[in-house]
Amino acid sequence: MQARVLLVSSEAVPLVKTGGLADVITALAVSLRKLNIDASILMPGYGVAIDHARAAAGDAGDSTDSAAASLQPLALPRDLPGGPARLLRGVMPGTDVPVLLLDTERFRRRSANPYIDQSGNEFCDNAVCFADLAHAAVAICAGETAVPAPHVVHANDWHAGLIPFLLKTAGLNHVASMLTIHNLAFQGNYDWTLAGQLGLAHDAQAMSSLEYWGKISFLKAGLQHADCITTVSKTYAEEILTPRFGYGMEGVLNERRAALRAIPNGIDSAVWNPEHDPLLRHSFSVDDMRGKTLSKCDLQDMFGLLPVDPFAPIIGIGSRMSHQKMADVVLQTLPQVLDRRERMQVVVLGCGDRSYEEGFLDLAHRYPGRVGVHIGYDEERAHALHAGCDMLLHPSRFEPFGLTPLYAMRYGTIPIASRVGGLTDTIADVGMHGPAAAGASGVLFDGETARDMEAAIERAFALHQDAGAWRAMQRNAMHTDFDWQTAAAAYVDAYAAIAATEAKPLFARKAPDARVALEQAA
Repeated sequence: MQARVLLVSSEAVPLVKTGGLADVITALAVSLRKLNIDASILMPGYGVAIDHARAAAGDAGDSTDSAAASLQPLALPRDLPGGPARLLRGVMPGTDVPVLLLDTERFRRRSANPYIDQSGNEFCDNAVCFADLAHAAVAICAGETAVPAPHVVHANDWHAGLIPFLLKTAGLNHVASMLTIHNLAFQGNYDWTLAGQLGLAHDAQAMSSLEYWGKISFLKAGLQHADCITTVSKTYAEEILTPRFGYGMEGVLNERRAALRAIPNGIDSAVWNPEHDPLLRHSFSVDDMRGKTLSKCDLQDMFGLLPVDPFAPIIGIGSRMSHQKMADVVLQTLPQVLDRRERMQVVVLGCGDRSYEEGFLDLAHRYPGRVGVHIGYDEERAHALHAGCDMLLHPSRFEPFGLTPLYAMRYGTIPIASRVGGLTDTIADVGMHGPAAAGASGVLFDGETARDMEAAIERAFALHQDAGAWRAMQRNAMHTDFDWQTAAAAYVDAYAAIAATEAKPLFARKAPDARVALEQAA
């Protein structure tokens, strides 16, 4: 018998992705299964997710793996708060990870962005939709479906935050719960009058643990009731205990500090590998960078940059266009740098707040041939950006981890990033003045003004003109190792700590491999 873990998330690649959470969920599940943990994923059955899963199942129709060749409908024994629902069971495309899609009429209507409508406003029924996700997870934990109940349910961000609360109030103490904070700023706070509609008609004392400034908070529900709380970098775990980064939850987090662990994210080094990247026309390695020069020309052609010049320095931006990512400051800063450096080019890939999207499109209009912008997310463009750029601009007012700079570093693209959260833990700072620091892999800066950002960009350009210093930074960056196996081992250790007594041996039998990995990481 294997230890079973159910990962519950609002998104997972390749079915739906709006940010790094989607990458994390699937990569963690794959890595846990390599440690012989029976890990599966529960996520919403958005229309686009079901379509992608069915298309992948059709492509696998000739496979000997019958599970991969179909989506199997499974009944839920009772209606969820939002109405009738069912589970669709399949396999995450390209992996051996079982996936359960919660198929409801509400989720099925969602498009590529599952949280906001075309006007950029949050869907009015988000509370009901993600309450459905939590209740479905609890039904699985209670053994009410054909899916074996997990030993640990691993909830991710506010979308799954009700799960620990519902487990406790249902008396399902044989299933342990973990809540991972990927971004504390998003909390799922809704009007108190929705309690009955969300299936939260419990006693007053239990309900009081969900209250946050007169609202029901999905995130607080998880923080108060999860057996273990984790977040995705050591620095962010310290930051969220303070008023600056706690977003009003620092009091709850300090009360539950003993349950808080920092488990840094990882990246899939097989997917993000310039030597064997099927999305690139030209491969390259730390010892032979000729393919990176050719990849720059491919990137210029893809984004309509002119001239196609392998010696023109390119800055890439690949992130959500949001206040968190300092899109307002980027839009103030880039014109000044572009006016000063006439050969510089800029590539932008992302989406977000409509005003910021329009700001970047206007920038491309003002600097034709020098600024290329693609609104949305595209995997091929993302790989091309990291392979072809010289620098990645990744500012952030707060950053739980920061996957994008790690992707960039794997391809010898040097990050220019804010000195916050996980960025502090993963990027070795070159320093803002003087000779490059030994072992440096990027430029970190403090502050949130255009002057702060411009100074960091100028520091990067000065280093870029020193071929020896730049090549040393590229080597350091490309040797940075944040593989998922170390992170997965740490999760196994955490699962074992919170699992019910009868389930602990199932995790403990796998724990030696995890402990070896952790010791090696230390």
